[in-house]
Amino acid sequence: MSTDATPKYTVPGLSTQDGGRVIELLRMRLHALNDLSLTLKHVHWNVVGPHFIAVHEMLDPQVDRVREMADDAAERISALGGVPEGTPGVLVAERTWDDYDVGRADAIAHLGALDLVYTGIIEAHRAALTEVGKTDPVTEDLLIEQLRSLEQFQWFVRAHLESSGGTLSTAGSHTERQAAQDAQQGGTR
Repeated sequence: MSTDATPKYTVPGLSTQDGGRVIELLRMRLHALNDLSLTLKHVHWNVVGPHFIAVHEMLDPQVDRVREMADDAAERISALGGVPEGTPGVLVAERTWDDYDVGRADAIAHLGALDLVYTGIIEAHRAALTEVGKTDPVTEDLLIEQLRSLEQFQWFVRAHLESSGGTLSTAGSHTERQAAQDAQQGGTR
């Protein structure tokens, strides 16, 4: 994190040091959620192929919900005495992941890449949840609610990538481009 997140005040029952640590964790979740909403819109605009309309229409409700999650995270940062920063420059400067790197592509390719995106954000949310659960049950509850939606959205994505035998075409993929290619090929590497 680029700044000291220790607030001058925080919510009753939480020390300013604990409040600052929760703010730091939420700051990264805010960046991840803002990035995810932009990535989902990017896919929405750049998806092509026979599954275009299904994926195009599936993504708008996800974008709306992810934007709500970002707003909830930002408001919690403020309630904790922090300053939510949602500008693109701060997001890019502080994020710990690379930009989404699939452009105009077949729906299944994008879904393969999105599977990895969702895995990353869900894993990071779960790590933050584990840490805040020690000190702040309100933020813990917020992250649990967000995880419920994020995991459901990944399930929607994975339903397009799963074989009738329960195998994901993206299993073993380590990059978005690789996941996109594996999804298009049905996981036959």
